[in-house]
Amino acid sequence: MFRLGGNRVKIVTLSCLFPVFCFLLTACAVVTQEKSDEQDLKEKWGIEVTSVRMASAGHMVDFRYRVLDAKKAETLFVRENKPYLIDQESKKVLAVPSMGKVGPLRTSNMPQEGRIYWMFFGNSGGLIKTGSKVTITIGDFKVENLTVE
Repeated sequence: MFRLGGNRVKIVTLSCLFPVFCFLLTACAVVTQEKSDEQDLKEKWGIEVTSVRMASAGHMVDFRYRVLDAKKAETLFVRENKPYLIDQESKKVLAVPSMGKVGPLRTSNMPQEGRIYWMFFGNSGGLIKTGSKVTITIGDFKVENLTVE
């Protein structure tokens, strides 16, 4: 017959649950930080990021965002404000390519609330890959720690 003392079982059980509890606290802190960053984007810039994805067989990075407040989002649509994507690991900078007849591969019409807008960044060297962490800047606008899908 195998018998463990009641206190010993409780201590073993609690010690096994402690790492799980710590993990859950950390995960909650990360989620709270991400939500805080999202809230800052909404309050300061009037947008929410909908996606950052690889496109054109890896030769482009597609950045999309929804305008929530057209007045706050205006700076993202000023043609003089050049957008840049920065790879956080290498610190290399990618720009929006400009095509001869089409112009820059970004939307720059006046923003309308509720619409999703886009821009493409050239990635011909294959620097950015799925899972890369990037920062996007457009004039004074800056959003960090975006993960490429």
